[in-house]
Amino acid sequence: MNRFLAKTAAAIFAVAALVLPVQLQAQNDSQSPREFVTMGTGGVTGVYYPVGGVICQLMGKTRRANEHNIRCTVESTGASVFNVNAIRSGDLSMGIVQSDVQSYAYRGVEQFSDAGPNPDLRVLFSLQSEAFTLVARDDASIQVFDDLKGKRVNLGDPGSGNRNTLELLMREYGWTADDFSLATDLKPAEMAGALCDDKIDAFVYVVGHPNGSIQEAANTCSSHLVPVTGPKVDAFVAKYPFYPSAVIKGGVYKGSPSDVQTFGPRATLMASASLPDEVAYQVAKAVFTNFDEFKSLHPALADLTPQNMLEGNSAPFHPGALRYFREAGLEPPAQSE
Repeated sequence: MNRFLAKTAAAIFAVAALVLPVQLQAQNDSQSPREFVTMGTGGVTGVYYPVGGVICQLMGKTRRANEHNIRCTVESTGASVFNVNAIRSGDLSMGIVQSDVQSYAYRGVEQFSDAGPNPDLRVLFSLQSEAFTLVARDDASIQVFDDLKGKRVNLGDPGSGNRNTLELLMREYGWTADDFSLATDLKPAEMAGALCDDKIDAFVYVVGHPNGSIQEAANTCSSHLVPVTGPKVDAFVAKYPFYPSAVIKGGVYKGSPSDVQTFGPRATLMASASLPDEVAYQVAKAVFTNFDEFKSLHPALADLTPQNMLEGNSAPFHPGALRYFREAGLEPPAQSE
C-alpha cells in the first residue's frame, strides 16, 4: 500500500509539474495577449537577415523577462522592395528597407508609381549605413564604375533595393541593360560563386560591411572593390539626398587594402500604421535598452548611436516607437514625424 501511495504521489507531482507552467503561461497570456510578428529581411548571406535576427533575439530576451508577450521571427526575403510590398499587403508585420526605397514607397514614385503612395508606411528606427559596393574580378579591367560598360554584370535580385539603386545610377549614365555584354539577376548568395567561376565580371551589392558574400569573393578568387566616384556620381547624389557619401574601410576584405569611396542609403526598420502601438513600443525598447548588446551582435552595427538611429527617414515614425523615444529622452528630427 505504501508503495502504491508513493507511486500515486509521484504521478500527481509529475502531472502538477506539467500543468503548473501551462497555468502560469495562461495567466501571462491573459495579462498580456500573445502577439506574433514576422520581420522581412533579405538574403541569408547579407546583413539584413542577421540584423533582423538580432532584433528578434532582443525581443525574446525582454519577453522572457515578462516585459511583453510578443514573439518575433525573421524571414529571408527579396529585401527592400519585397518587404515594402509585403508590409502593404499585410503579409509581413515589419521589414528592413533601404531609405531610398522607403522614400519611393511612401511617395508612390519610381517602381511604386503603379501602386501609388503608401501613406500608412511607418518608421520604427534606422539601422546601419549601406554602401553601394562594386566588386570586380582582377582580370576584368574594371577600375572605376565607367569601366562596367560592355562587361558581364550582375544587376541584382529583381525587387531588391540593391537593383533599384543600380538602375537609378545607370539612368544617370544613360545606360540600360543592353550596355552590358551580359546582365544577370542573381541573388546575393549566388554572386560570389558566379564571379569566381568567371561567369560574370562584376556585381553590385548595396549592403553593410563586413558582408559574407563579398568576403567569399575576396577569399575565393582574385577580386577587389571598385570606387564609385566622379561627376556623374556627384550629380546623382545631389539629385537623391538619401544617398550620402560612404567609405568602405580598407583592409576589411582581401584585395582591397585602401579605403574605397562610394555612396549609399541607410537601412531602416519599417511597419504599417496598423502595427499595434504596443508592438512598436516594445521593439524600440528592446533594442534601445539593450543598446550595447545590440551593437555587439553584428559588426555592421558598430558605428550606430541612439541619435543617428532616428535620422535619415522620409516617412513618419510609428507612434508606438515615438512613445518609447520620448520616454527615453530621444527626440527625432521634426521633419520625420
